[in-house]
Amino acid sequence: MSVQFFMLCTLVTIASAAVKLQELYAWNALDWNYPDQYTRQQAIQTGALIPENALPVGIERWRNKLFVSVPRWFAGVPATLNYIPLDAPYEPSPKLNPYPNWASNALGDCENGLNTVYRIKADKCDRLWVLDVGTYGYDPNVTNLCPYSLNVYDLNTDQRIRRYVFRPEDIVASTFIANIALDEGPTCDDTFAYFSDELGYGLIAYSWRQNKSWRFSHSYFFPDPLLGDFNIAGLNFQWGTEGIFGISASAVGPDGFRTLYFSPLSSNTEFAVSTRILRDESKVSGSYRDFKVVGNRGPNSHTTAKVMDDSGVQLFNLIDQNAIGCWNTFRPLKPQNVAIVDKDDVGLVFPSDVKIDAERNVWVMSDRMAVFLESQLDYSDINFRIYTAPLDRLLEETACQLPAQFYKVQNTQLTKYYDPFFNPNPQPSPTYVAPAVPQSQNQEPFNNPQLTQNIIPQVSAYSAFINTPKLTQISNKTPQPSRWLQRSYDVYENV
Repeated sequence: MSVQFFMLCTLVTIASAAVKLQELYAWNALDWNYPDQYTRQQAIQTGALIPENALPVGIERWRNKLFVSVPRWFAGVPATLNYIPLDAPYEPSPKLNPYPNWASNALGDCENGLNTVYRIKADKCDRLWVLDVGTYGYDPNVTNLCPYSLNVYDLNTDQRIRRYVFRPEDIVASTFIANIALDEGPTCDDTFAYFSDELGYGLIAYSWRQNKSWRFSHSYFFPDPLLGDFNIAGLNFQWGTEGIFGISASAVGPDGFRTLYFSPLSSNTEFAVSTRILRDESKVSGSYRDFKVVGNRGPNSHTTAKVMDDSGVQLFNLIDQNAIGCWNTFRPLKPQNVAIVDKDDVGLVFPSDVKIDAERNVWVMSDRMAVFLESQLDYSDINFRIYTAPLDRLLEETACQLPAQFYKVQNTQLTKYYDPFFNPNPQPSPTYVAPAVPQSQNQEPFNNPQLTQNIIPQVSAYSAFINTPKLTQISNKTPQPSRWLQRSYDVYENV
């Protein structure tokens, strides 16, 4: 590991007592890691690289790679799917590396390339799920170069192992899909993916085993007509047509299924549906009442990205408030049970994505998207930032903090479970215990009977730990997947 990166980790550890989210990377404008300076200059001269036209949107971390997606809204974005090597010598503004390579990011190459990617998800089977929306340009100047296609990569070999083109009946004329949620079963083959169609007001389910997709429609996918007005970074604008956007899947419940939580962008209301419904193609019709109203986050709580920890805590971006919010799903969703884990009116202007990695570290991307789209960025200033922090540290002293009574470690010997960038020896998952939790003045009690009146009952397996984690250096070892995670899938593509 580099000396520079070790020093960074040390500084972050020292600073963490005062600040929750730690800024790891920052850019005035993005740049790419070309093979040589001549190639880069050629790209600039031909217009293949225009740094001022690139906006990072999505983020995902897998072992020593931090993935960053950059949609091709304007000319000059040479690669839409990229990564930063976390084990490389530390740079505060690193250049992006195309993933898996330059050729796989070729614009207009429908069979082999990626055109525009928004958000990405890595699973426990070391697969990266990437949706290529197939477009170039930004509304109203959008060109559909290729069909919507799901591209899945084996992260151990950096090879694409599947390409699936959505069926014509899954797509409508106004379709715009930006988010992915994964529903992982007991084996790698038993995996489902869900895609939110923001402007087509639909939810698409995909089965890995069946290699097939189907589409759900519901009135809960539509925007709230009273909540289409936005005020971000001093800008007032209207995004009144924005429907179902942020989606997140819970841990597996007692019935063997997860709960998929979702909300329209132009809304403060959260909804949910059991994946028992979504996994069943026959439920596309006649499942209206299986979708439930969860509750309301309160005013100024528009959100575009959310993620769920196995403990039952949901994190989400609050784009109106320049903040990251949280909600413990064991309490009813209402404003007094929603908390802000961190807020920054400079650094977190439009926190576009939030993720939790395999070691329960939170990663946040902020990109000033509203300014980029509705006004003009100042490229003499820092515009894009990536933050990270341990989840438990973010939840401390909030309404979402996990009570100590909920943790019971399976083995008697406590071992290090957390490394911010690479954990060769993850700690075994603890067992969920549900003692009574006293009610405070500002929080609803856990397991409140009211919860069952408006949401699918859910019991998550808490997987938090007792000791506060510390930042440590990167290891060069490679963790081995659990026996049940050994891959047995076939490599084939559906065009």
